[in-house]
Amino acid sequence: MSFGAWYGRVVFPRLMEWALNSDVCSAERRRALAGARGEVLEIGFGTGLNLAHYPSGPAGPAGPAGVTALTIIDSADLLPARVADRIAAAPFPVTRAQLDAERLPFADATFDSVVSTWTLCSIPDPVAALREIRRVLRPDGAFLFLEHGLSDRPEVARWQHRWNPIQRWVACGCNVNRPIDRMIADGGLVVRDLTRFVLPGEISMMAEMYRGTAARP
Repeated sequence: MSFGAWYGRVVFPRLMEWALNSDVCSAERRRALAGARGEVLEIGFGTGLNLAHYPSGPAGPAGPAGVTALTIIDSADLLPARVADRIAAAPFPVTRAQLDAERLPFADATFDSVVSTWTLCSIPDPVAALREIRRVLRPDGAFLFLEHGLSDRPEVARWQHRWNPIQRWVACGCNVNRPIDRMIADGGLVVRDLTRFVLPGEISMMAEMYRGTAARP
């Protein structure tokens, strides 16, 4: 196994889990996922840290109270034993597939919600993935996102552009300078609400957050 393959399979998943499993990140996950309902697709499952934060509950007269089924996709298979334990503990059925987000094998209008957390930064063609998300989302569905990306502060954005080539190598393809809201619009979705903030306790270049929801036009 080459150093790059070993780093991407063994070292980086543990670094990512450590960085994204803080109390602050967990609180943001809960906020981002609060509106998930019905049949949900999660893009970029990673090590399964979202599973503990999905609302769940049976369907009622007004529709699903929470997640009733979850489909998860990721192009990588990270920390498989740990992920298997988290899936086994989920209160709803979970279907897993190793797929690229740019080409989804699902019919149009399949899902009530689609979720992306800290994922659009690393997809090779994020706009293609967002067009696929739009396609598989039901007309009354919601795309829920929590991402880091390009700062609206020019001094921070300049450093993000300078640092990004190193970031891509260190973090296995992650980009710190993607304009998440513009990419969502380019993917054919309409941003319904957006909160921009800096994640506390983190370096500004890495901590420029986008949290919100989008929908089909």
